[in-house]
Amino acid sequence: MSKWHAVLCKPHREEVAAANLENQGYEIYLPRLTLLKRRAGRWAEMIEPLFPRYLFINSTDSEKSLAPVRSTPGVKDFVRINAIPAVVPEKVIRELRKRADPDTGLHRISTSPFRTGARVRFTKGSFAGLEGIFEMESGAARVVVLLKLLGKTNRVTVNRDNLEIAR
Repeated sequence: MSKWHAVLCKPHREEVAAANLENQGYEIYLPRLTLLKRRAGRWAEMIEPLFPRYLFINSTDSEKSLAPVRSTPGVKDFVRINAIPAVVPEKVIRELRKRADPDTGLHRISTSPFRTGARVRFTKGSFAGLEGIFEMESGAARVVVLLKLLGKTNRVTVNRDNLEIAR
């Protein structure tokens, strides 16, 4: 019978922990997602853990001890309840895997860093410094923004890289 456990990793070391645990012969599940983040002034698709600092390990082999897990590079400890490693129901892992993209294994939360109705600021181009209201996506890298100019609200389609979220 398989038992899944949640493992707490050191900050930003989930991939290292997963690779080291797999090298030791453990079955690992590290759910990851794709999202857009601003890097060097551009919006880029990034791959990050779905649950930062956590991964799941399967203890199917009753002969294989879980003791080496805690001393594995990248691992901090097990998630525990009353000092006992918590068991994650197999149904949770199955549902997570079912919701991931079948080709890549990645989860998609949202492709847009902007929400409809959010205030955005132009960082480049002829509208640099002005603020508008995000309306919608318009293709892979273009968005529609409502911009008030000369007393009238206008729809403007621009490259997503020209915008940032207004604070």
